[in-house]
Amino acid sequence: MAENIINNDIVKEENLVYKKTKLLTDKALSYCPGCGHGTAHRLVMEVVEELNAQAETIGIAPVGCSVLAYEFMDIDMQQAAHGRAPALATAIKRLYPEKYVFTYQGDGDLAAIGTAETIHACNRGENITIIFVNNGIYGMTGGQMAPTTLPGMKSSTSPYGRDIESMGNPLKMTELVAQLPGTYFVTRQAVHTPAAVRKAKKAIRKAFENQKLKKGLSFVEIVSNCNSGWKMTPLQSNEWMVDNMFPYYPLGDIKIPEE
Repeated sequence: MAENIINNDIVKEENLVYKKTKLLTDKALSYCPGCGHGTAHRLVMEVVEELNAQAETIGIAPVGCSVLAYEFMDIDMQQAAHGRAPALATAIKRLYPEKYVFTYQGDGDLAAIGTAETIHACNRGENITIIFVNNGIYGMTGGQMAPTTLPGMKSSTSPYGRDIESMGNPLKMTELVAQLPGTYFVTRQAVHTPAAVRKAKKAIRKAFENQKLKKGLSFVEIVSNCNSGWKMTPLQSNEWMVDNMFPYYPLGDIKIPEE
């Protein structure tokens, strides 16, 4: 039986509640403490490990907070120009149709500069998985207003709150792509509690498994906090997310395959 030695005590594997997936590297994450990106990374890599698909998976890193995702995920990865991850994933999947191919993108990358690539990949029904982390702000570049910033929500470029009349409405990408014929599975999840983490992981696994069915594109949104950009503690930001983000971006499956 495999054993680990911790503080000179022998701990049997069968008694372990949790251990880090081997597909996350030992490099320190670049995310702010309390951010949901680290948990989302772990879930994606746990799914890949459980599918025994390390050598069969190709990920696309975006531009934004997760621009260095390729340093944290021990799989084949490709860096995409800002917003172009779905286009790059399309090319890779068509060249290697037997591979699991996914993009990992934030709301600025996916819903602003990358809106066209996202919409058209979804509309074409490319057989890929898109992981979309939505924290309602540009986290890496200074906390500017994003396409997903809530009405009245303050940011560095909307210091008095997002004004709908002059700044427009937030873009609900997940509901938008769910209307397109090329999407097969569309869901919105979160990673702020153990129960939410379990649901998010189940959704991510389903999205990966769907690629073997060749039915179209799977889109998984993860609503996350940005305690640094929101100027809150991690606990405060999670509470604010529940009270404000979830009513506007409700969790749950939006488009599921017909049985």
